[in-house]
Amino acid sequence: MAYVKLREREDPEGLLKRFQTIMQRSGILRDLRNKRFFRSKGEQVRLDKQRSIRRIRRKRIR
Repeated sequence: MAYVKLREREDPEGLLKRFQTIMQRSGILRDLRNKRFFRSKGEQVRLDKQRSIRRIRRKRIR
């Protein structure tokens, strides 16, 4: 569970930004998106392969 405590003299925008950063790093939202609909093992393997191919192509371009 991700949470943040308000620091001294911290504005609400800073608090919100810090919370969003923690949520991104923890991967909670990514897990929720992935679990929103059921995926079979075969479908998940296929999607993982596509992601890895995309990642490899991006690294080659740079």
